[in-house]
Amino acid sequence: MKTIALVSVALLSVVASTVAVAQTAADKKWVAQCLVDNKDAKVAASVVNAYCVCMNDQMSENETKSITQWEKENPAERKMCEAKAGW
Repeated sequence: MKTIALVSVALLSVVASTVAVAQTAADKKWVAQCLVDNKDAKVAASVVNAYCVCMNDQMSENETKSITQWEKENPAERKMCEAKAGW
């Protein structure tokens, strides 16, 4: 029983570490702006958040455009993130 519990904890920690991507202060700023830009969306806030994080992850670290600006020039990434977020 202890072995099963230890294996479960180990698997959960691996999954959590691969899902959680460290966000910089700049990333948090861009995601927060994306959330504001999409405040009137007809989907749950968690869906919008997942979309904004996905879009931010697709963008270059050197990008100066907001997520909302960038998504207009990158429809393939937008569609992929919409699907991934469940939008």
